[in-house]
Amino acid sequence: MDTSWIQVFVLTISECVAPAGKTVCQEQEFDLQFLTRADCEIALEQLVTLKEESASVIIDRSKSSCAASARESAVFASLEAVRGASPKSEGWKAPDEASGKAASSSVTHLDRLEDLPNCEDFNGEGACRMGGIIVEAGNRGEAVEVWRRDD
Repeated sequence: MDTSWIQVFVLTISECVAPAGKTVCQEQEFDLQFLTRADCEIALEQLVTLKEESASVIIDRSKSSCAASARESAVFASLEAVRGASPKSEGWKAPDEASGKAASSSVTHLDRLEDLPNCEDFNGEGACRMGGIIVEAGNRGEAVEVWRRDD
């Protein structure tokens, strides 16, 4: 097995998501990787269109884009070498047989919210929650960016 660098295109979506019934949204970014710029740009347009149809999501188009990048990757000589490198993993397939599903790289707002302590009772480091809003540690006491939906 060798190591190499491969070119990928990173799709970044910058959005602000409001929980149901709330007027304050939680800013978040997530990245997806594609092998071609065309696939990345198609996915970008589809995701932006889909998310903008939601009443609770605002997309910042100026921070959402496809950018070329590189990732370090393990290179195997054959499918047998892949199976040998990870004998406990089942279901390895040749690249043309693999499904095109991308793994989610973000944790949903509600999942993250459940794991955070209440800000009223929290004096430690890190994020906390105030009702349905996540307050990031770096944003405490600072001015907050206001997101508005353009209709």
